[in-house]
Amino acid sequence: MVIREEDTITAIATAPGESGIGIVRISGLCAISIAARVFRSVSGKSLEQLPDRRMNYGHITNPDDGETIDEVFVVAMKAPYTYTREDVVEIHCHGGNAAVRNILELIVEAGARVAEPGEFTKRAFLNGRIDLSQAEAVMDIIHSKSDMGLKTAVSQLEGGLSRYLDEIKDKLLSIMAGVEASIDFPEHDIEEQTRETLLEDTRQAVDMVERLLATSSGGRIVREGLKTVIIGKPNVGKSSLLNALLRENRAIVTEVPGTTRDVIEEYINLKGIPLRLMDTAGLRETDDLVESIGVEKTRVYMENADLVLLVLDAARPLSKEDRAILDIIKDKRSIVLINKTDLEIRLDEREITDRYPEWPVIHMSLVQDRGLDALEDTIYNLVFSDGIRSSDAVMVTRVRHEDCLKRAKRSLGDAIRAMKGGLPVDLVSIDIKAALEALGEITGDNITEEIVDRIFADFCIGK
Repeated sequence: MVIREEDTITAIATAPGESGIGIVRISGLCAISIAARVFRSVSGKSLEQLPDRRMNYGHITNPDDGETIDEVFVVAMKAPYTYTREDVVEIHCHGGNAAVRNILELIVEAGARVAEPGEFTKRAFLNGRIDLSQAEAVMDIIHSKSDMGLKTAVSQLEGGLSRYLDEIKDKLLSIMAGVEASIDFPEHDIEEQTRETLLEDTRQAVDMVERLLATSSGGRIVREGLKTVIIGKPNVGKSSLLNALLRENRAIVTEVPGTTRDVIEEYINLKGIPLRLMDTAGLRETDDLVESIGVEKTRVYMENADLVLLVLDAARPLSKEDRAILDIIKDKRSIVLINKTDLEIRLDEREITDRYPEWPVIHMSLVQDRGLDALEDTIYNLVFSDGIRSSDAVMVTRVRHEDCLKRAKRSLGDAIRAMKGGLPVDLVSIDIKAALEALGEITGDNITEEIVDRIFADFCIGK
């Protein structure tokens, strides 16, 4: 993970396609001198002579033949007060694939190499500007799908999670100091007193880890979205429900059963919660090859869903198909939506509530736009019943963090059992150190190069 001083990187920092502005970014020891080879300011001064951290107007030209590539603004920023803590140059040119690509090629010819995915942020981490959890938050900000997700990612980028982890690590370091004291001064006979103090401090550390772990379910939903599958037999109103929640006609709605043959997936922002909605093919036995493939995909999506929205037809009694679906989702977190309540009610709701009293039941009429508000409120309350609150800023949003916290909790549990069992306190230090190492993996205090490379491989090029 050592960065060679002469290794200057470059990449297009804006999304591909036509736009008003495109940005090419350069970082490294030679960033300014490389940019100076292709930039001609209207003042006639070289980039090295121009003011630091100011937009400088001019043109990008080919140094071989003097051909003008584009009219640009260039800003040079000297280390260490930059994103990467290296010299950084940004070239603001006209948007569009041709302009930014031609400028990137000139920068490479002038001595830089094309950056790997996430390499700018990786350098910020390796150079000590941010820790690993903050680096991951950068990508969460880019991919955030709701205000709540953005708020959580910004808090993590600003060090909210890191500060909380530092509190736990400080307590564990204090425990380690107590262990060392009892080992270094055995003649003072303080081991029994030390053991009680260490036991209480370790319990407090476990409580802190558990409070953070309690946010993992809601945190994952905030980051990735609540995977919500709409199921039911054909022609009960599944696609109509998707369209109503999206406030647009995304799915085809007809009276012909089996219209939806594939899974239609869309995101909506429900009171700050990103909802990953999936409208599925109606579950039924069919000889149609295409529809049967869609039905099988529906079953797969149901298995991985965080929430199931079961749509039933109020104008029909529960059918064999309905009961089969109920059996399939009996262990899933579900909401029952009884649609078409504007028609004569023939469905016996007690057949559902008697078997699954924990499932919310909502009466709807999608043709009359009734029941949507109740559904949105119910989903919101289900999410926040998991311990997540809209005011929560520090939470666990990644599986990697959750795994580290679980390992830390196990190690602390082993330490508590060792203390209660009367084992020498110096043996307890092994478990405390293991917990510290697990927590340190979250922020990158102790982590392998392989894991770092794997994390940054998920980043976009140019960030």
